[in-house]
Amino acid sequence: MTREIPQEGSHNEIADTGRRTLLKAAGAGAVAFGTASLVAASASAQTTTTETDETMTTEWDKTFPKSDKVDHEKVSFTNRYGITLVGDLYMPKERADGQLPAIAVAGPFGAVKEQAAGLYAQTMAERGFVTVAFDPSYVGESGGEPRSVASPDINTEDFMAAIDYLGLNDNVDRERIGIIGICGFGGMALNAVAADKRVKAVATTSMYDMSRVMAKGYYDALTDEQRAEGLRQMSYQRWDDAKSGEPALAGGLPDSLDGIDDPVIRMYYGYYKTERGYHPRSVNSNAGWTVTNPLSFMNMPLLTYVDEISPRPMLVIAGSEAHSRYFTEDAYKAAAEPKEIMIIDGADHVDLYDQTDIIPFDKLQGFFEQHLA
Repeated sequence: MTREIPQEGSHNEIADTGRRTLLKAAGAGAVAFGTASLVAASASAQTTTTETDETMTTEWDKTFPKSDKVDHEKVSFTNRYGITLVGDLYMPKERADGQLPAIAVAGPFGAVKEQAAGLYAQTMAERGFVTVAFDPSYVGESGGEPRSVASPDINTEDFMAAIDYLGLNDNVDRERIGIIGICGFGGMALNAVAADKRVKAVATTSMYDMSRVMAKGYYDALTDEQRAEGLRQMSYQRWDDAKSGEPALAGGLPDSLDGIDDPVIRMYYGYYKTERGYHPRSVNSNAGWTVTNPLSFMNMPLLTYVDEISPRPMLVIAGSEAHSRYFTEDAYKAAAEPKEIMIIDGADHVDLYDQTDIIPFDKLQGFFEQHLA
């Protein structure tokens, strides 16, 4: 499979120091607080896509090969806010009569369904589940304006809307539905399941708590002064956006690794900006999120009620070498039983996006077979 990887334009002309701070978080979609020059150099918003039924692709444009063991179709459904979401529905090609258990899949944060979420969904369909991988609101083929923006509330709702859709599918047993959340959508998944009692089990891989990293920085290292300055810059950026009529973009990952030593940026680059994982609709593969994207996350902690997932089971998975591992471990500590944690020896954060010899699909299959029985 060959995909043309375009080079970025003027949004890469960002001051070195501010840019590196931003890019360390960019692969997960978290926008750290840069300098005024970073804001001034931001790109204009991407082309909008709202007519989802007309713009849904029909060709196979995933970052992974199509399986001959599943049936696949494009689907759409609407969330509680009236935004149309586009997904890929996967079903086992050889399936017995009767309804099957189902799983909704989303993530990573800033990715599209043609990347990791689709790989997970297709693989779980090969293993006997009906699955849907979907683009969240404002991203990919899904609707919503402006583009390339996220919301802890609306993105949590996106998972619930996927449960609505699966529960109305004639092939699905609505009493046997689970969720898989990857990266930043791992935190969204836990938040959704805490509230949505229809979901019977949840698993996450390489989980990020996006509200925590945006509010406090990596390892909670953001000072009160830095937080206040970041909020000040984004608050004033709103006037610029309102005047221009479109939100400025913060800029994405670099076009090359020349002069980049940070291992986290290099790791994300290796997935999002190369043949391995690049996709033309992916936020993280292109111009990144809006400058003001963190605003709605910073005062709305996603995992406040993670203990309310209980008595339904939770499985959280992370790589031993992942910079994000602490999010998974802290969510596990905060949750009530029944819960499981699995640390994959030697794996980094992005290994669990697409490395099928590392992603514990046998464990995921066994977990959902047991708890969606």
